[in-house]
Amino acid sequence: MAAELVRGQNHPLSQMRLEIRVAAGKPVVAAATLGDERGRIHGVEWVAHPGTSTLPGLEVSKQAAADHRLAVDLGAMPEAVHRVSVLLSLPLGADGPTRFGAVAAPFVAVTGLDGTEVASYTITGLDAESAVVALELYRRQGAWKVRAVGQGYAGGLAELLTDQGLPQAAHLAGSINEAVARGLARSVATPPPRTADGDRTRQTATPGIGPEGSGTTAQGAPGAVAPQPTSPYDAQGAPSAVAPQPTSPYGPQGTPGAVAPQSGYPGAGASADPAAQPAAPAAGGPIDYSHPRRGTGAPPSPAPTVPPAPPGQAAQPVAGDATGWSMEERLYNQVWGMFEDLARTMAAYRSAVDFADSRMEKELDQALSDPRSRIGGQGDAAREAAQAKHAQLVDQARAALDRDLAQLAAESEVVEPALPLAFAGWDNPVWHGYRVPMEIPMALRLGDLHLPESPDLRIPMLVRLPLERGLWIDSGGGESLDGSFADSHELRRLALDTAVAHAARLLAVYPVGEFAVHVIDPAGSAAQALVPLVHTGVLAAPPAVGAAGVADVLARLTQRVDLVQMAVRGGAADSLPPGLDTAEQLLIVNDFPHGFDDRAVTQLRYLADEGPAVGVHLMMVADREDAAGYGPLLDPLWRSLMRLTPLPDDHLADPWVGHAWTYEPSLVPPGSQVLQRVLTEVATARTKYR
Repeated sequence: MAAELVRGQNHPLSQMRLEIRVAAGKPVVAAATLGDERGRIHGVEWVAHPGTSTLPGLEVSKQAAADHRLAVDLGAMPEAVHRVSVLLSLPLGADGPTRFGAVAAPFVAVTGLDGTEVASYTITGLDAESAVVALELYRRQGAWKVRAVGQGYAGGLAELLTDQGLPQAAHLAGSINEAVARGLARSVATPPPRTADGDRTRQTATPGIGPEGSGTTAQGAPGAVAPQPTSPYDAQGAPSAVAPQPTSPYGPQGTPGAVAPQSGYPGAGASADPAAQPAAPAAGGPIDYSHPRRGTGAPPSPAPTVPPAPPGQAAQPVAGDATGWSMEERLYNQVWGMFEDLARTMAAYRSAVDFADSRMEKELDQALSDPRSRIGGQGDAAREAAQAKHAQLVDQARAALDRDLAQLAAESEVVEPALPLAFAGWDNPVWHGYRVPMEIPMALRLGDLHLPESPDLRIPMLVRLPLERGLWIDSGGGESLDGSFADSHELRRLALDTAVAHAARLLAVYPVGEFAVHVIDPAGSAAQALVPLVHTGVLAAPPAVGAAGVADVLARLTQRVDLVQMAVRGGAADSLPPGLDTAEQLLIVNDFPHGFDDRAVTQLRYLADEGPAVGVHLMMVADREDAAGYGPLLDPLWRSLMRLTPLPDDHLADPWVGHAWTYEPSLVPPGSQVLQRVLTEVATARTKYR
């Protein structure tokens, strides 16, 4: 029976291989320290943290998240280690809470590899603390025990590590915070909590990682939305001399379709229907705890009825079988559920393989530790037995993985054709019947994600609208996943094609007059790639060229951000200037930092930090090495943007277990005219509603 510990209580551990599961509700950083008999840390190499996630017998998560699973093998601990302390801290520099008193009490559980709970502890009584020693595993007279600690530190990780005797505590705390910031920058943000009742809890059969290979069930838990940084600086700077305006390669300036300003907050969608009073619960039925005035006027649409499966067969998947108020929301939740299922079932498979590898290595070491067994048939027999057991464990894990992958593949086959316009790939037939929508969708597809063990199973990468982070299309050169090197000019062309496809999709999924696109192309190098946007007339203005064009566009958008911020903060959104375009704005910047002086760089950073909150979004098409001359000044800019690549690259992480997912952009199929038709329809609709 599992023990529910209180602060200071201990409990014996009968297993050597354990998992420590953390549920905090908000993103937290999980780390662990190894201590000697007095609990002292001998050096930074005795600390497992997101920057160095693996130590002998210990592995922690590589990023901040609401859930964590720490793997512990007490049998693999060095002899000098007598204590393993599990640490939790709140990430710095984020928009989230800065003290544990502002969040729900973190829950920590020690479980076996089969998921059986050994002991648990809810950390209560925290207030101003931003870091806490949750619990510790300690060795006493040859046996291991777990003790609930709950010791908090208002000074954060630096104070905690100093208290444990680490001389380089402040430096290590800074390194951990930097690693967490990098992890947040590369993590795909999970969707925010829904207001609808009846969240769907998805469960996936996952392979066991214990000796018997028994199955476990991985349950989803809320992930963390990657926070947006706030700008510690303003847009002021000394003006520089403006270079002469070059001749524009885009030809004569067109007259973009002007749209009448929309009233209300920029980028706001249609107003919600009045909330209906919920009916009183039936006697003996479940109580509805939802706010009586926070509904949408109608109960959530029921999910499609799934026909019962024949005996011995799995149920046939149905598109939209998640909960939601509409088919769009149900499909959105279903895609995210598939994403989480694949992440967790793959984590279980990899853990099982790791366990099989470590077990075989340990058995071989034990069998061959005696020199007499290294010669003759005894050593060969031990080696063959260990390898056979290893193969059996891996085969069991692979069989469970293949079963889960087959279920997810079948679900993907029915979900993909049913996706709405904003979620569909460019090769989906739904685009051939395109009409300008009347409402803003809840999310947008930016590409596909897959893992190396299942390259054919693609999960649509959906991000919520309006965008919470800018986008960075990385045009830098480097080695591709297949080991080949792409030409730098070809990479820049592909990066521009990717940016145009994303911009066209954003224009296509917004109603008329709700979205505008600006382009900065100082040297005119993107003229060919921008032809679909320029010739159809969907841009707010011709692409800006030269230093003067850069300064003009940045000044106008910076002024818009300032005006809307003042209006919103002052509660006077209706008093905006009559000529202000209240549509959401997207700025595409090509060839950065060419044509940018110090003032322009400062304004760009300001737009990246403050723009998304007031409907101004940034899309950078740039190579970070080109801006290396600015040094660390631009590091916050790159971290604030979601990095996307024009070629497949494994740089994105999921918010649950931190797998490195291969991202592929959503591009128009070669030879297809769908992009031209869609943009023409958008331009025609603007003319009608002008």
